[in-house]
Amino acid sequence: MSNGVLGKGVPGKGVPADYGFRPYRDGDEDHNAMAAVRLGCAERDGVDARSVVEGLPTATEIAEASAELEEPSRNQILVVRNAGVVGYATIRWWRERDGTWLYLHRGYLLPEHRGQGVGSAMLSWAEERIRRLVVQHGTARTAVIGANATASEQDATELLLTSGYGRVFSLVELELGDLSRLPERVAELPAGMRTGPIEASHYRAAWRTVVDSYAGTGFTQEWPFQDFAATADPACWRAAWNGPDMVGVALCSLRPYDRTMGEVEELSIRADQRRLGIGRALLLDGLRSLREHGATTARLFTGTANPHRSYDLYGSVGFQRRNEYVRYRKPLI
Repeated sequence: MSNGVLGKGVPGKGVPADYGFRPYRDGDEDHNAMAAVRLGCAERDGVDARSVVEGLPTATEIAEASAELEEPSRNQILVVRNAGVVGYATIRWWRERDGTWLYLHRGYLLPEHRGQGVGSAMLSWAEERIRRLVVQHGTARTAVIGANATASEQDATELLLTSGYGRVFSLVELELGDLSRLPERVAELPAGMRTGPIEASHYRAAWRTVVDSYAGTGFTQEWPFQDFAATADPACWRAAWNGPDMVGVALCSLRPYDRTMGEVEELSIRADQRRLGIGRALLLDGLRSLREHGATTARLFTGTANPHRSYDLYGSVGFQRRNEYVRYRKPLI
């Protein structure tokens, strides 16, 4: 490729000569250009602009996400043509509960520049960069390459499947369009149980309730308590107790840039306390709290495997499906 391809050995075969890659630069120019790319992809890719999984970010939101990357100028590239940004790709990584190190890449390319080998070159850059990171981190024994695509992103899905990626699981996003229509009767709880707000003194119990609820579940990211506490936003959080013991939590929050949108980030019930109506009571408590704080709608996402019949619960209070987010993986070698 021309115009400053990153690193050695980045594939450039079949890519038009007037395209190139350059490092991300922290500044309004890049953030605005990246936001414009996302907007330009929206119609072709069927993007749900209000999604809490992957919506249509502003330049400010892109700046914040970029700041959270490790070495963003090395793990995020921009695709340029005639000095204009036409796409970008990002790499991030984390360790999962079973010890797997997942290196996830995500790319966006304006539709009019697809079908010319540019997307394939972006994917090749990401894979080569990930292999170098794995060597640097010493994680080769358990590392895998991952990628995401929504069910409506036909071009990205085709590229991943033809490049050796396999679908491993998916999430669905659900929306409750009108919080004013919540069922008003509180679900009855078993004798001795109560619900209430979560305070700072309850954080560790709430964190443990969520973490334990994922026991035996694959593809879940490690979540240290310090990360939980650092991002705590308890205004709309609710918990259930059986005597002194916390048995369930509903972690709800308002979206930072749209306070009319609420999100149910976690609804977790202790395994031995399920099927007792606790989940419904907590969900309704959390949704009412979101409404009291100004939200008019709410979103959540959950796995399609649905082992605990959560779809039935969400559907019973009015949530409807909006999109599916598919996770793909590929062996490192």
